[in-house]
Amino acid sequence: MTAPTTRSSPWREPMVWLVVSGPVAVILASIFTVSLAIRHPDPPLSVHAAGSAAPAHKARNHAATGVVAEMKK
Repeated sequence: MTAPTTRSSPWREPMVWLVVSGPVAVILASIFTVSLAIRHPDPPLSVHAAGSAAPAHKARNHAATGVVAEMKK
């Protein structure tokens, strides 16, 4: 017969740390990214200085601020 094995804490197993560390790293990276985006937002770009990329800059400014800029011809 074999001797009975003692049960140790699951946290002492290396595989548990590998399984848990992945999602924890993703959560921490997400928190860092959101805090970085909130602290340093992109400024609106000038529509007049955009040149041929004016429609793209207009859409970007609308997405960043929620305000539609009037384009002068």
